[in-house]
Amino acid sequence: MVREMVKIDEELCNGCGLCVPGCHEGALQIIDGKARLISDLMCDGLGACIGHCPQNAITIEKREAEAYNETKVMETMVNKGKNTVVAHLKHLKDHNETGYLREGVKYMRENEDKLKFSLQEVINEVHGHNGHSPEPVHHHAQVHASHHGHGGSCPGSRSMVIERPAAAAHQFQSVTPVTAEATETGAAAAQSELRQWPVQLHLVNPQAPYYRNADILIAADCTAFALGDFHQRYLRGKSLAIACPKLDSNMDVYISKITAMIDHAQINTITVMIMQVPCCGGLLQIVKSAASAAQRRVPIKLMVVSIEGAIIREEWQ
Repeated sequence: MVREMVKIDEELCNGCGLCVPGCHEGALQIIDGKARLISDLMCDGLGACIGHCPQNAITIEKREAEAYNETKVMETMVNKGKNTVVAHLKHLKDHNETGYLREGVKYMRENEDKLKFSLQEVINEVHGHNGHSPEPVHHHAQVHASHHGHGGSCPGSRSMVIERPAAAAHQFQSVTPVTAEATETGAAAAQSELRQWPVQLHLVNPQAPYYRNADILIAADCTAFALGDFHQRYLRGKSLAIACPKLDSNMDVYISKITAMIDHAQINTITVMIMQVPCCGGLLQIVKSAASAAQRRVPIKLMVVSIEGAIIREEWQ
């Protein structure tokens, strides 16, 4: 599988850091005076960082990336030193990539005699506990997907998985009938079904864990406001991306991202939800263009919402 990835010329890079804020996924960091791509997994290959490099040290290259292979990534990372390895493992931890995190530690344990740094020091810095393999730290809150900013990237666009207790996810089904008094106190408030952050299509990483093998809802911005039961009836169980085909710019990026969701994230289905107004139909065309460019085929379902808040059309394309 060929993917477009960021390539950094370390001879040209002067470590100025101007590229870091342009990487919405937080995959770039300045380490040991050089820009480093700390995670192939989170690089979307769209090159938002290129325009911020005054040294022209960043380019996009096409290279084999088949299925993501943490062992191969670690083979490269360990040669760049302890600080790069720590940053990479923390990046995996921040994105709840537990399996890859364990693979990385396993590789270092199996090759500890070849490392030029202390494995235990790496584990301590990543996990914060002596003698344990790093794993994501879960907090027993309704939503536990905290991410600590690092490297200067925007916290508002950092990928997060939102985990909700099963009982809370269906809370609205067991509450008593809604009364005016209950509404005023908020006792009958429905539970959000949002499973991730961010949601805007320009900001999402198409290879984020919440898109893998998932059913995707690509919704026009206005649909959630028109439908009173958007969360409980249409968003539940799906990963989300939102866009406005009339007001958004650079929509070629949308096609690239949706194509990556289909080919690399191996999504199952796409539901496109649009308003009945003519300009909203552009979102369906974007999805169809992406599907045509993709190597895989996925079912696409169209749902059209009236201004009054009713589903007036629902069909597979």
